[in-house]
Amino acid sequence: MTDDVAAAADIERRVLARISPTPEMLARVANIRDQLVQAAQNAAQERKSPLERALVAGSAARGTFLVDRFDFDLFLLFPTTLDRAGLEAQGMAIGRAILSNPEVRYAQHPYLRGRFEEFSVEAVPGYAVPDGAHPITAVDRTPFHQQWLSVRETPELVGQVRLAKQFLRAHGIYGSEAKTGGFSGYLVELLVIKFGGLRPLLEAARNWTIPTKIAHDAASKPRVPDEVALVVDDPVDPARNVSTALTRRNMAAFILAADRYLQSPTEGAFEAASPAPLSLDDGIAQSSRRGTHVAVMRFVRPKLVDDILYPQLQKAERAASTEAERLGFTVLGTASAAADEELVVLVEVDHRTLPAVQVRRGPPVGLARADDFLAKWLDPGANVVQGPYLTEEGQLAVDTIRAERHLEALLAEAWPRLPVGKDLRAGPPPTVGPLNETPSSTALSQALVGLFGKRLAGLRTASRPTQR
Repeated sequence: MTDDVAAAADIERRVLARISPTPEMLARVANIRDQLVQAAQNAAQERKSPLERALVAGSAARGTFLVDRFDFDLFLLFPTTLDRAGLEAQGMAIGRAILSNPEVRYAQHPYLRGRFEEFSVEAVPGYAVPDGAHPITAVDRTPFHQQWLSVRETPELVGQVRLAKQFLRAHGIYGSEAKTGGFSGYLVELLVIKFGGLRPLLEAARNWTIPTKIAHDAASKPRVPDEVALVVDDPVDPARNVSTALTRRNMAAFILAADRYLQSPTEGAFEAASPAPLSLDDGIAQSSRRGTHVAVMRFVRPKLVDDILYPQLQKAERAASTEAERLGFTVLGTASAAADEELVVLVEVDHRTLPAVQVRRGPPVGLARADDFLAKWLDPGANVVQGPYLTEEGQLAVDTIRAERHLEALLAEAWPRLPVGKDLRAGPPPTVGPLNETPSSTALSQALVGLFGKRLAGLRTASRPTQR
């Protein structure tokens, strides 16, 4: 055993002891799991509901949860003959009967989040389908996932799953929700089973490229988009890619983190560190030091759950960046964030103001519409400061004076035509202004971290040159 391997084994033993639930907690979880299922069955009987099966799945069922990150996923499965409206109504009724402080959440269909004893519980309706490869709703595969994993996860592999989750969490890439775009718990378990543990997984990952395909079934052909980062076929539905939520940036972060840890194992690789918040004054100082300008778009937050909100917010961020570049600004960075009442999009550019003059290019000489171009810009009322003239390429052009030159005004003017999500479009238009005229807010502070606080997680020590 090399010194690095021995050091890593020692580190992983200490980390595993810290993140694993105690035997008492595991017993408590098993008891609550049984109580939840029984409570759902009793509620169904009282209401003469056609509930076919209730089960707790996920990390609570397999013991793969981390000691400080835990909740229950209760699945309420109904006959496939029940229509969608009936599924929702029956599932919500049972959930409300057994959970305290239930809140309606939305994914493919409504579900409930509430409390049972001292634990957070999500009660999700679905169908009791006979085959995981032919689900009616996205959650219908869950019992098949549960069965597939349970027969393969030894106690040793359960510990390795916990280590892998903590490693990914420390690097900010654990969680498949839209806000994170990382590795789901199910994906982590599949990878640990596939490679046999955390370190074998890291040994493989350090040599991955983007995209990478990992197959449980050699004949599987998951349906994947072009921008996919990782392809891992679902063993209960080989046409499904388990890792569609994983972004290319987070895939790259994992590859780099795997290589660094194997080169120089440290306990810090398992310690999550939140970036320090940046105040408005910090942001203004950073922009000044960088010699750049930051435009701020502020939206009233629509009443949406995060998994619906964040894709729309990220789409608005991309749209604002694309528009700024189309207008002629050099975009150096963008960021976005959401708080309880407000959404913020930041766009950092090289200069706030475009030149007063704008070159408007026309068609090459010889095309029929060249006459139209000349007629338009030779009109006495045309806003021309030079031209028409010919470029070196033989293309007609004129120089005009811009009506508006400030980024903020141009973004506000462009808002009605930008491609953004329907819920942001339905709300009031954003307030757009320069950073130094924007009031402080939680969302602004979070977005400033995204813009000016970029740093790979886990970079605590320098690594040695890679030797492979």
